[in-house]
Amino acid sequence: MTVESTAARTQRRSAASGKAAGASRGRTAAKKSAKGAGPAAAEPELVQLLTPEGQRVSHPEYDAYVASITPEELRGLYRDMVLTRRFDAEATALQRQGELGLWASLLGQEAAQIGSGRALDDDDYVFPTYREHGVAWCRGVDPTNLLGMFRGVNHGGWDPNSNNFHLYTIVIGSQALHATGYAMGVAKDGAESAVIAYFGDGASSQGDVAEAFTFSAVYNAPVVFFCQNNQWAISEPTHRQTRVPLYQRAQGYGFPGVRVDGNDVLACLAVTKQALERARRGEGPTLVEAFTYRMGAHTTSDDPTRYRGDEERAAWEAKDPIARLRAYLLAETDTDEGFFEELETESEALGKRVREAVRAMPEPDKFAMFEHTYADGHALVDEERAQFAAYQASFSDGEEV
Repeated sequence: MTVESTAARTQRRSAASGKAAGASRGRTAAKKSAKGAGPAAAEPELVQLLTPEGQRVSHPEYDAYVASITPEELRGLYRDMVLTRRFDAEATALQRQGELGLWASLLGQEAAQIGSGRALDDDDYVFPTYREHGVAWCRGVDPTNLLGMFRGVNHGGWDPNSNNFHLYTIVIGSQALHATGYAMGVAKDGAESAVIAYFGDGASSQGDVAEAFTFSAVYNAPVVFFCQNNQWAISEPTHRQTRVPLYQRAQGYGFPGVRVDGNDVLACLAVTKQALERARRGEGPTLVEAFTYRMGAHTTSDDPTRYRGDEERAAWEAKDPIARLRAYLLAETDTDEGFFEELETESEALGKRVREAVRAMPEPDKFAMFEHTYADGHALVDEERAQFAAYQASFSDGEEV
């Protein structure tokens, strides 16, 4: 065994210590550099055609997609957003009154949904999450049909193939894979249509979304990934989920990404149109990040005051998508106050119809959950059905629960 002198050991430890200190300083510097290189260091380009003040601004790439839009069509977009917001407010109130078990509000995200929804062709197919009430409106799904699941009377109140609008997806991010698989099938069928998948900034951290990106890129699937970045994944802010702007993630998979002002209905319309046309031409997927804000709670079970301040909400209220289009209509078109008054009347009528429809929904058949589990029946399901029937019959007052 070699014996090392005390002096040699001291010299070696000193060198090692210095090396470790240098490495530590290097790691610290790298962390600071990475932090400084984040989104705040260089703001990414944001596609915008309508400012928060309602002023039209030009964009060399996207102006062409809205160049032919008429005042009547602009009023249609405004009507879509107002009625969607009114429906959403009524659903929230119904949940507070005990008529719904839960509700996921879209308040503040109307432009992202209406703009992208109106960009779709009839043959395109939509895979939503559970908050795409505005897109459902654009696809012709009766808003009252959205409420059955939240009331607990069905598993989705519409036929997806009637409107090319899939049932709401509760599992976070899984619909991105469903959309990709469907789009791959569309491509194999030779159909000239596109598929769009909606998800939030929180879902972008899910493995299902990453897998969907991989498959769509490799198979050149005609799919648009539309991420509504509303800044909060329940209580987790976006900056704690990603070190780069979300749309830049597309670069790693080999397809384009774009960030659009999610409170600008014209920009959302234009950007989504371009992405869908690209998909239909066989040029593969696109990631659209609609930079918007969730004005309310994540769902009615959430309390956003526990994790974000009033100042943040106030700043985003100044960017309200409905207010900016109203300002533009009044300043640049022949729209008068009569239009807004008639729309207010229509809005209240919609709220009343929604209230009455929810309260008139029939109670579901309690034994329906045992049906259609297996095509040919199953002994275990039969046993469970019998146990449940005995449980229902056990109440002395004769009433089922």
